[in-house]
Amino acid sequence: MYIVHVHIHVKPEFVEAFKQATLENARQSLQEPGIARFDVIQQSDDPTRFVLVEVYRTAEDPARHKETAHYNRWREVAEPMMAEPRTRFIYSNIFPADQDW
Repeated sequence: MYIVHVHIHVKPEFVEAFKQATLENARQSLQEPGIARFDVIQQSDDPTRFVLVEVYRTAEDPARHKETAHYNRWREVAEPMMAEPRTRFIYSNIFPADQDW
């Protein structure tokens, strides 16, 4: 598995609109065969901060995801809502085993 955590800080006035756009992207993303999981998490003590937990089946699948219409639509809508550029961190799976996802 190829795991990406995307950290996003949203301008306060766009929190709800960002959530709606991101949930739509997440729902569509889960239809992609290369995505095992796509979580949207909001920070409890600062609702302007989010983490997207994206679990891909292979290292090539994130590039395929970025070619989809729904991702590009999300990027166009969501980027202007961000208070700063998003950051991403790449992880390797340890547990559960890849076949158990």
